[in-house]
Amino acid sequence: MMDLEVLVAPIIIFMVIVAPLWLILHYRSKKQVSQGLSEHEHRQLLELANKAEKMAERVETLEALLDQESPQWRRKL
Repeated sequence: MMDLEVLVAPIIIFMVIVAPLWLILHYRSKKQVSQGLSEHEHRQLLELANKAEKMAERVETLEALLDQESPQWRRKL
């Protein structure tokens, strides 16, 4: 009987304070995830995509130059 009384108070505190906060924070984060990217994040993603395209073009240019200057460079890797 004493063991049950010891557990009642922490269970009540958990159910009254912790559980509601946990649920609120959980569903708030779910809502943010379901909304997708913010405008700022979308802009950043587009900028990164543009930079990646430019870097890919540069790599292609560098490979073409290396192919002309040193055709065996790929075998050295």
